[in-house]
Parts: sequence; structure tokens; C-alpha cells
Amino acid sequence: MADSVPMRIIRNAPRPSTPVLVAIKVLVCIIPLAQIIMGAVHLEDCPRQHYIPIYLIVVGVFAIMLVACICLPCAREPKDGPPNPLCRISLGWNALLAVFLVAWFIAGNVWIYSIYKPNYYKNVTSAEPYCDKTLYLFAFWTTTLIYILVGLFVVVGFLVLVGLYMCGQADPDDYI
Repeated sequence: MADSVPMRIIRNAPRPSTPVLVAIKVLVCIIPLAQIIMGAVHLEDCPRQHYIPIYLIVVGVFAIMLVACICLPCAREPKDGPPNPLCRISLGWNALLAVFLVAWFIAGNVWIYSIYKPNYYKNVTSAEPYCDKTLYLFAFWTTTLIYILVGLFVVVGFLVLVGLYMCGQADPDDYI
């Protein structure tokens, strides 16, 4: 199959500068750091679903591990020369981390959404378990934010593909 136009566009696209890449990676780590902090601070503040703070801590730690592993120099194939065996190990580890994060995210969805609207207040006269309002709403909205971002990614990706097709840049026969 001949070299397709979209692949040439991707290969010739300008690469972001190192400071831009560092800034993006720092921004990506802000939410996981906040999740770790919120989970640790409120570890005992959700008897209604005690896995929520644990979920926040674990998802934050593993998300930062994934970002750190992606940043490692051995995570990229060398442009010239023989393939690096460390690269294959790194790719396998990154894939394993990603699969774990997806599974843990699904578990977190069950724990968070199954108790939607919990009792937010610790009441000594009531036997109903509670969940701290700040902790629950933080977990709820960070989880919902993932759905919003995935939805935006899908919509924008679809619009880009439609735009490339309409402009004649993508030929459906190139992908068969």
C-alpha cells in the first residue's frame, strides 16, 4: 500500500517544544495529585462507601505512574538502529497500567454512582451512614469529567475525520 496523505501529514507535523510537553504533563498530573490528597485527607469520612477515598488514592497514584512511565526515554522506539528491548517492556508495562486504570475506573464508577445522593452529614442521632460532601462531590465530578473528556475526544475526532474526508485529505480506500 502506498504512503497515504494523512500519514505524511502526521509525520511532517511540527513537534511541540519541550517546555510545552512538560507543561502538558504537569497539567495532566494536577487532578491525580488532587485525588491522592482528597482521598488521604478524607480516608475515614465516608462510612456509606468506604472504598471511595481508597479509589481516589489508587487512581491518582496509578495515573501519575502511567504519566511517569510514558515520559521515560526508554518508552520510545529509537529512530535509527536496532529496537530497544527495554522499549517493549516499557510498552507492556504501560499497557498493563492502562488496563488496570480502566478496570479500577469501572469499579470506582460502581462505588460512586451507586450511592448517589448520599447523606452528607454526620448525624449522631441517625443510624444512616454518611459520606463527606466535599469528598463525594470531588469523586463524583472527577469521574464525570473523564466521561466528558472522552465524549469531547470522540466528537472532535469524528469531526476531524469528516473534515479531512470533505477536504479530500482522507480517502476511505486507504484504510482497507
